[in-house]
Amino acid sequence: MNIKQAKEEIEKSIQAYLLKNEFGEYLIPRVRQRPILLMGAPGIGKTAIMEQVARECGVALVSYSITHHTRQSAIGLPFISHKTYGGKEYAVTEYTMSEIIASVYNKIEETGLAEGILFIDEINCASETLAPAMLQFLQAKTFGAHSVPDGWLIAAAGNPPEYNKSVREFDVVTLDRVKKIDVEPDFQVWKEYAYQQSVHGAILSYLEIKKNNFYAMETTVDGKRFVTARGWEDLSTILKVYEAMNLAADAGMIVQYLQHQKIARDFANYLDLYNKYKTDYHVEDILNGTFTEQSVSKLSAAAFDEKLSVLGLLLSRLSVDFRLAYERDLFTTELHQSLLELKERFQSSYCKETPWDKLMEGLLEEKETAFTQAQKANLLDQSTKRSRRMTIERLIAYENDIKGLGIHEKDEVFVQMKTAFAKEVALRENSIDTAAKELNNTFLFLEEAFGAGQEMVIFITELTTNFYSVKFISENGSEKYYQYNKELLFDEKQKSILKDIESAKAEGTLLF
Repeated sequence: MNIKQAKEEIEKSIQAYLLKNEFGEYLIPRVRQRPILLMGAPGIGKTAIMEQVARECGVALVSYSITHHTRQSAIGLPFISHKTYGGKEYAVTEYTMSEIIASVYNKIEETGLAEGILFIDEINCASETLAPAMLQFLQAKTFGAHSVPDGWLIAAAGNPPEYNKSVREFDVVTLDRVKKIDVEPDFQVWKEYAYQQSVHGAILSYLEIKKNNFYAMETTVDGKRFVTARGWEDLSTILKVYEAMNLAADAGMIVQYLQHQKIARDFANYLDLYNKYKTDYHVEDILNGTFTEQSVSKLSAAAFDEKLSVLGLLLSRLSVDFRLAYERDLFTTELHQSLLELKERFQSSYCKETPWDKLMEGLLEEKETAFTQAQKANLLDQSTKRSRRMTIERLIAYENDIKGLGIHEKDEVFVQMKTAFAKEVALRENSIDTAAKELNNTFLFLEEAFGAGQEMVIFITELTTNFYSVKFISENGSEKYYQYNKELLFDEKQKSILKDIESAKAEGTLLF
């Protein structure tokens, strides 16, 4: 199955394992809670989905790569204790708690989350001395003499033997005690994730043209040549940093991430073209609605690969503003909720004599503690993390500004905060208006260049795939988008996608 299907299967397993009866007992007893074993080629996202699953299920996550451990760190160190049997004292060997098990208890204390996932990566690459302990771990959920706490599920990942010489195959006895999930690379599924992670537009448009280059693993006389999903994502990060530093990315740098000379050179050549198209077609002018007839004619007559590249440029640029609008909304909503909480404290009879700044400091302390705890539990995605950090910083700024004005009455303090908050609401509306205008201007440009051709179908489909554009359009609408959906996206699969968008909106899972 692909990585998305694997993620859904893991989430279902966690929900089932953590379900309790009326007495607070797990419906599936501990002995029947099979560890989840993900098997698949390296770099396809096995570790990443465990982080997503833990965050979305609201449980803690402790992650280890077993190749970094010795038998002593995994099982614990021996020590001599004394026990009495039949009235006679004996020296007995016991073991300190495993570092891995101890880290689970530490995570519980740090986060306050009693339930979680203990994830062991590269489990079938354990050293010879540690291999028996790994089998015991999968079969009995223990390291040495210490058990994984109740409410903590075991997940593990490994690579098939053809990718790693250190791999040890599991026997039938072990495999009969796990939920084994085989995972295969899938570009279309990864693309959904890539949009949400804001992977560089050049990578997305290149792989749309060269899908076969998404994942490669070859053995040649010169050694291994490979490209992985992890490599593309890491390359995206460095490309963005290079652009911020005004540095050019050449094939020599790219091959450090795409360790396949042919694909690295091919992408380097494409990146040069991608940057050239950005200048040739004046992308910012298209978004602003000031595009020229020359740009329209040039794109209309271009080769199909060039058309796809320009579509990728436009989609990438639009995605930046869709994400900005999404994060601005998260922040505004978070800040509004915080101000409501503060207002309740100002109006509470219990806090009547408490100065406003003390109440403000109390709220800030609670927000900072909750933020730190959620971070340690890995419960925040990047957008939510950013919005909460911005909320805390803005509240501190409000506090400092009001102290500078010398205001002491709570009613006056709140009026000042309400006025300041109105500016944030205006910025939110401005970000939405900007994205909406740019989307409409892009449609106008593409209409002139392609009419209702296959390029428009591709554009509509990509908007429907992009996490941020789906959220934006679902809340704010787009006449052109719905028009072309009705006219062009008529097959059952595309109808299903649109139905999912409307369902998400009706269920309130879309946050705008």
